[in-house]
Amino acid sequence: MALFTENLSKDPQSEGDPAEFLFHVRGVGGVGKSTLLRQWQEAARRADAVTAVVDENDVHGVQQALVELVRQLAEQAGPCKEFDKAIEQFRREQVAQGEPVPMEGEASVSSRVVTQAALGAASLIPGAGVVTAMANPDAAAQGLDRLWSASQARARRRGARGDEAGVSRAFVAELERLCRRHRWVVLFFDTWEQTARYLDGWLLSLLDEEFGPVPANVIVVLAGRDELAEREWAPIRDQVADVPLEVFTEAETRSLLTSRGVTDPDVVEAVLRLSMGLPLLVELLALARPHTVEEVDAGGDLADVAVERFVQWITDPEQREAVRACALPLQLNEDIFAAAAGPGAEGLWEWLCGQPFVSGRGGFKHYHAVVRASMVRQQRTHAPQGWASAHLRLANTHAAWRAAVEERLPEAKHWKDPAWRRHRLDETYHRLCAHPGMYLTSALEQVVHAAGQDVAVLRQWGETLEQAARDTADAALLAWSTRLGEALADDESVLACLAALLAHGQLSTAARGWAHTYRGQRLYFSDREEEALVELDRALAYDARNAQAWARRGETHRWLDHHEQAIADLTTALELDPTYAWALGSRGQAHQQAGRYDHAITDLTAALELDPTLTWALASRGGTHRLAGRYDQAITDLTAALELDPTYEWALGTRGETHRLAGRYDHAITDLTAALELDPTLTWAL
Repeated sequence: MALFTENLSKDPQSEGDPAEFLFHVRGVGGVGKSTLLRQWQEAARRADAVTAVVDENDVHGVQQALVELVRQLAEQAGPCKEFDKAIEQFRREQVAQGEPVPMEGEASVSSRVVTQAALGAASLIPGAGVVTAMANPDAAAQGLDRLWSASQARARRRGARGDEAGVSRAFVAELERLCRRHRWVVLFFDTWEQTARYLDGWLLSLLDEEFGPVPANVIVVLAGRDELAEREWAPIRDQVADVPLEVFTEAETRSLLTSRGVTDPDVVEAVLRLSMGLPLLVELLALARPHTVEEVDAGGDLADVAVERFVQWITDPEQREAVRACALPLQLNEDIFAAAAGPGAEGLWEWLCGQPFVSGRGGFKHYHAVVRASMVRQQRTHAPQGWASAHLRLANTHAAWRAAVEERLPEAKHWKDPAWRRHRLDETYHRLCAHPGMYLTSALEQVVHAAGQDVAVLRQWGETLEQAARDTADAALLAWSTRLGEALADDESVLACLAALLAHGQLSTAARGWAHTYRGQRLYFSDREEEALVELDRALAYDARNAQAWARRGETHRWLDHHEQAIADLTTALELDPTYAWALGSRGQAHQQAGRYDHAITDLTAALELDPTLTWALASRGGTHRLAGRYDQAITDLTAALELDPTYEWALGTRGETHRLAGRYDHAITDLTAALELDPTLTWAL
C-alpha cells in the first residue's frame, strides 16, 4: 500500500524521480492479489484518479476488454464519445457485412489487391502507362474501375480488423482526454495468468505506442500467478515494478486470528498447520470461529477442509445452503442467485456479496476460484444426484431466459446478441455438468457455430468446455478440452478448431455442413479462394439448403471474376432466403462487375430496403451510378454512405473521382486528399 500510495504522489513528468507506470503483482491463488488491487483502486481514486479493472470474466478478446474498461471510466468521468463511435462503427461493419471479424494475425490485405494496385501505379509511369492511356482511354478507365472494385472488396474483406486497430486508437485518445482532466488514469488487469493469452500482445503494442502516444499519467497494473513471459516482455522488463506477494508469516497469521477472536493455542496451531499461511484460507478458518482442534483439522485437502469448515460454521441453515448452491453458476447476479438458491434464500443476496470470497463489478459477481473449485468438487462427489438435478434446474432457467430473448430477435440475429449468447453458454455449461455424455455432441455443435462468429466468441465456448471438464472430471470432456485448447493456440485457430470438430464423427449432417461453410469463409478471408471453394462445395454436399454456403460460394466466385457462377450461386441463396440482404448486395456487385448496371442498381436497392445499414451496398450503388454516367445520383449515394461512416475511404475516393468526371475539380481534390489521409496506400486515389 505504501509503495503504490507513494507512487501516486510523484510527478509523472519528473526526470529525476518519475512515477512508475507499470506494476506487476504476482503470487499463488488465494494470496490476496485481487484484494490488494481493490485497495490500490481505492487509493488511486482518493488521489483524483479514474480507474477501471478487468479480469477473466470480462476478457475473451481485445474488444471486450476495452468496452468494459471504457464503461467503468465513463461511469466516473462522463461519456467517452469518440470510443463509443469507434466501437459502434466496429459493430456496424461486423453486422452489416454479415461477416466474422478476422482474427489477430490473419492476412488482412489481399495479395491480389496489392498486385493490382502496383500494376495500376505502373500503368501511369511516363513513357508506358501514359501512352497507353492516351491511345486507349476506355481501356485505362476500365483498368481503374477494376482497381476501384478491388479496393472496395479489400475494404470489405479486411474492414473489421482495421476497425479493431481504430478502436484501440480511439481508446488511447480517450485516455489522453481523461489525463488532461484528472491527475491519474489507472488500468487494472486481474487474473493475468488467464487474460494474458488475449491481451499480452495488445498491451505491449499499447505501451510501445503503436496506437498513439500514451500519456505519462497512465498507470497499468497487472496481477497474476505467474511471472511475465520472458521473451515478449524482455524489452521493457526493467520498467516493470515487480510486486511479489508472499503468504502470511506466523506472526501475521496469529495477529489475524486474534483479531477474529480465535485465541486457543491448540486451535491457533492447527490453523497454522492447515492454512500454511495462505491468507484466503486463514480468513475462512478464522471466520468459522473454531473452538477445538478437531473442528479445524479433519484431514484431507487443505482448501477443501478450510472451505468446508467455513460453511459448517455458518449457523443459519438458509445462508449455508445458499453459499453451497451459488457455487454452481459460473457467475452471479440477483436473478441467477434466486434461481440457484431457491425461494428460501430471499433477502440473502446482499449478505452473500459481503462474503470474503465473493467479488466482481457491474451486474455480475463470482466466487474466488479456490473456494468455488472446492465447493464444486465436494458437491459433485458427495451428492451426485443433487449435483445433476441442480445443474439441470439452472440449465432450464437459462433456456427459458434465452427463449425470452428469441421472441424479440429473428433467428439470424441470435448469435450476434450478447444476452442470447450468455444464456446459451450458461445453459450449455450446466447441461454438460449434469450429464456430460448426453450433451457433449450438442455442445460441440454449438462450438461449430461459435467458430462462425468472431474469435472472442469461439474462445468463450472453448473456455466454457474447459471449465465444465475441470468441474466434472469427465474423461471425454477433458479430451475435447485439450483438443480445442491446442487448436485455439494455433496460428489459424478457427480453421484448426473446425478441423478438430469435423474429426468428431457424431456431428449431425447439418453441423458438418456449417463447419465446412465457416472453413470456407475463413479461407476466403485468407486469400485462399480455391481452397474456400472446395470447402463450400463440401458444405453444400452435406446440406443443399444452406443459403449462407451458396452466398459465400457466390461471393468467392465473384472475387475470382467468375461473374455468371457468382450470380447463379447468389440467386440460389436468395431463392432459399429472399430476405438475405447481404446476398442481394453481393449479387448487385457481381452484376456491376459484369457491366449490367441496371441489374446491379435493382439488387443493391433491394438490399438497402431490407437493411438500410449496409454502408458498403450504398457506396457500391453510388459507384454503379458513376460507372453508368449518372454522377449526381452517384454523389447522393456516396454522400449518404459517408454520413453513415465518415471513415469510409473507398467511398471518399470514389466520390472524389465522380466529382472529377463531372468537372468539379476542387471538390475532387478535397475528397481524394481526405481518402488518402485515411489510407495512404490508396494508389488509385493518388
